[in-house]
Amino acid sequence: MTVLVNVIVTLGMLYVVPAGLRLIDPVGLRRTARLWPLPAALGAVCLWLPRGWPATALAVLYAAACLALAARSPGALFGRGRPPGPAGVAVATALASPSVAGSALVAERAGYRLFGFDLDILALTVPHFHFAGFTAALVAGLVCRTAAPGPGARWAAYSVPAGTLLVLLGYFVDDWAELAGAVVLTGGMWAVALTTWREVRPAGRDRTTRALLAASAVVLVATMLLALWWAAGEATGIPHPTLTWMAATHGLGNALGFALCSVLAWRRLTAGHPHTAPDPPQTVPVRPHPVPDHPQLASDQPEPAPDHPQTARQETAP
Repeated sequence: MTVLVNVIVTLGMLYVVPAGLRLIDPVGLRRTARLWPLPAALGAVCLWLPRGWPATALAVLYAAACLALAARSPGALFGRGRPPGPAGVAVATALASPSVAGSALVAERAGYRLFGFDLDILALTVPHFHFAGFTAALVAGLVCRTAAPGPGARWAAYSVPAGTLLVLLGYFVDDWAELAGAVVLTGGMWAVALTTWREVRPAGRDRTTRALLAASAVVLVATMLLALWWAAGEATGIPHPTLTWMAATHGLGNALGFALCSVLAWRRLTAGHPHTAPDPPQTVPVRPHPVPDHPQLASDQPEPAPDHPQTARQETAP
């Protein structure tokens, strides 16, 4: 199990996080995304070292980068002087989640049972908050930003962060609280899958992009069903998969089938658009396109009205 978990975490550190940062804000987070592979490489190396002070020192450096990223989370919520929308909540969760993973990594590499948790649980917390935390919240925000206004996308953007937080709190309460978090998180992730399949996938420019989106949606349904099964088994005692089996199915499926496919698809969806995300002018809003030109999740602003006055009058005509 250790080798598989390390491979999954390495993928999250070195590719998924910096690629996701470019999707969140291609301008404001450009420097962070460009420099991220440096601390990520240190974090990846520490995974393959035996527990001890060298591995712990490298983990501390990676955790420091994660904490610096989390410091940007309040700006995603309140940086524009207005209450945050669902996409803002999702991106704030994405920015904060690696700090939980980094803290667990430091404790596990030091052989310290943080809050009394077994070292195996701490080791699994690292991929969980890179993928169920960072990537799931990121994709939920992208889907909410892109889909037509409706309860499904908003539910996804709110429930994925809420479910992630409830699962984290469940670690400290009991298995039933963790099961409640798994139910909320699963509902949100299934909403992401459904909206991706029905609204985002048809907007794909080419067959490869649509296939990646389809794979991410289908895999997500299966992997979250496994998560529910495991959480229910822990709470009720019914037969359920072992942690090793979960890492090989739920963990690997989420990392490759959901996270990697989603990030690759969204990068293809946004390829060729200008890498700027200015605040839109205060004009008459128009209906957003299926795929936004600037997927900056920290902003829930509507698309700006057309520059040509005649076009603007046509858009606002009854």
